[in-house]
Amino acid sequence: MAKEFDTSKADAQGTAVRPLKASDFDRPRYREYEASLNEGCRAFQNASSGVAVYRRFRVPEVFSWGCRDRKMSLEWQLAALQASVEYKADIPNFLEPWYGIGVVSNAFGIPYVWKEGQAPAVESSITSARDAINRLECPVAESEAGREVLERIEYFLDQTGGQIPMSLTDSQSPLNVASSYVLNAESFMYEIFDHPEDLQELLELIGSLEKDFIRAQADLIGDALVKPGHGFASCREFKGLGFSDDNVLMFSDENYNDLARGPLCDVASLMDGPVFHSCGDWSGRTDLIKAIPGVLMADAAVGAQTDPSPNNPELLGKAFAGSGITLHVRIVGDSQVVEEEVSRLWQKDLKLITATYCETPEDQMKAYEAIHRICG
Repeated sequence: MAKEFDTSKADAQGTAVRPLKASDFDRPRYREYEASLNEGCRAFQNASSGVAVYRRFRVPEVFSWGCRDRKMSLEWQLAALQASVEYKADIPNFLEPWYGIGVVSNAFGIPYVWKEGQAPAVESSITSARDAINRLECPVAESEAGREVLERIEYFLDQTGGQIPMSLTDSQSPLNVASSYVLNAESFMYEIFDHPEDLQELLELIGSLEKDFIRAQADLIGDALVKPGHGFASCREFKGLGFSDDNVLMFSDENYNDLARGPLCDVASLMDGPVFHSCGDWSGRTDLIKAIPGVLMADAAVGAQTDPSPNNPELLGKAFAGSGITLHVRIVGDSQVVEEEVSRLWQKDLKLITATYCETPEDQMKAYEAIHRICG
């Protein structure tokens, strides 16, 4: 059992699959499988506590260089969905029209950079919030990256008959977009002190852009839409809008609440409230996260194989027990690792989703049974 994060892996949470053509995907079987889990998902959504298990199938190519090819992205994802049926879980997997994390910044004229073997990156030369505001070129849906996401959704729907669950593409928080993809982190920090009003205006502008783009995606996806989306266990019965908000760790509670919280909550109002994700160890900031108005769920990495700086499971469990907020934890490792981490984390009155990555159906069954035994 590994005690340290394996830096030799390109994607510690990835599952290797062989692409599957849409014509070979057993659509009726997957629809039946999804339907068989929906009632349990609905019950979990409406409960104030309890546990649900999600065996996440994250295909590395889909979230790296392979995202450039929409046909291959779909075939990798369909193969993952077909394989997932054999792994015991309470929440089904879903399709995602993922096309990098710089989609919103593309509306400011910041192009994608495609480095060999890697996901698309963005390298901005903008150093002030006012300059960024003035450089806005178009709505996200009219940018090159935004058009690709919408066309990808239409392609996925066409190839699957609109019957297979699908999320939005990856939604970055307005804070993440502003501080990593429109401005660089250094310039963003200076702007907090030098031009806070401009920075607030930029965050609100980004929130407005995201809101319009999320509406456009949701309108296309229609009844197939699952929530909260990328990185989270998601289904048609769940609520909330998921955001990657990793840069919260760089700011004080006061700065975060003054600058970032309002735009985040405004966008999330589209789907009943925000759902929070950050990589790294944010277990010491649970009071800040729980205080986000209307927050429905928070995602955290647990265990040495999941993240180079994993969260403290005892702190997470105690912080979220009795809150009614769903704690969503990712645990990479075999069933023994899962059992050990859940044993450390579980508290009475906790509402918990455990995302597992066990390599075989047999080991996944062991993890599933252990989780429900511990949390039963």
